[in-house]
Amino acid sequence: MTTLHLELGINSYDINIGSGLLARAAEFFDLKRKVIVVTDSGVPVEYSETVAEAALESRIVTVDEGESSKSFEGLAKVLSAMKEFGMTRSDAVVAVGGGVVGDLAGFAASAYMRGVDFYNVPTTLLSQVDSSIGGKTAINFDGVKNIVGAFYQPKGVLIDPDCLRTLDHRLISCGLAEALKMSMTSDENLFNLFEKYSFIDILANIEQVIVEALKIKKSVVEQDERESGLRKILNFGHTFGHGIEAEEEMNGLYHGECVALGMIPMCEGSVRKRLVAVLKKLSLPTEYSGDVDAALSFVTHDKKCTSDGVSAITVPEIGSFKIEKITIREFSEKIRAVFN
Repeated sequence: MTTLHLELGINSYDINIGSGLLARAAEFFDLKRKVIVVTDSGVPVEYSETVAEAALESRIVTVDEGESSKSFEGLAKVLSAMKEFGMTRSDAVVAVGGGVVGDLAGFAASAYMRGVDFYNVPTTLLSQVDSSIGGKTAINFDGVKNIVGAFYQPKGVLIDPDCLRTLDHRLISCGLAEALKMSMTSDENLFNLFEKYSFIDILANIEQVIVEALKIKKSVVEQDERESGLRKILNFGHTFGHGIEAEEEMNGLYHGECVALGMIPMCEGSVRKRLVAVLKKLSLPTEYSGDVDAALSFVTHDKKCTSDGVSAITVPEIGSFKIEKITIREFSEKIRAVFN
């Protein structure tokens, strides 16, 4: 087991990573109270039941699988369950699932009675390496991803790699895209692992990948909790990636696949060549045949876009980054130069 401590003053918490930890949730979380466990229909029911059974009193709220649950309707469902359960400020919410569940449950916890305790048990690789820590919670609104939300840190995070055994190959690849993203900007050694190891070897060392990716995000969040500067590097690949995701919502591309595509135009030369080779190894897309103009139209609504342009994250060398303000037109030209 590995324990990482995210230091944020009064909002500090531990991230515990290790096989078999799900069954030991009560050792790491204060569950001796009323607990709402939020999960979705795609998560094996035994995961949420394991956490619920460890609580003094519990209810399980199951939302539909997918981004559609990150909505005011999904939020209302969770909040209604909390109210009907008679929850008070001394009770807690536990998310058991992927990024959608974590975002939704965390936002509900932040809003109910102006804030109740929130714990996160990410069960997808993408959420384990990225979205489960850092305190970003949100829902989508009016076709724009994560536009309504709050910074709300969990009280603790529990990551059990055994939960990944029920994921299909494609979802594993999507999670690896986020870990690869962090290596591109911040850790050449982690990138070298992706470059050197076969896909099978990467899976055999998945706990190491999770820990190393979380170390990067932990360090960034500790320095910039509310994304006023450095934390913007975690958005590498996400500006156009979110545009693709919005455009492709009905066409089946997953978040990690959209981020993979979004990274490619933001680096050049040998860096891009090495990135594309690793993306192919990880069974992630390297070509986009969708409507580039439609995807770019969503960029103007992205949180990373302001009246004077886009905060573009580029990678001049593996393990390093630049944050530069460019115009929407310049950003669009970068994208079109790769995806004609």
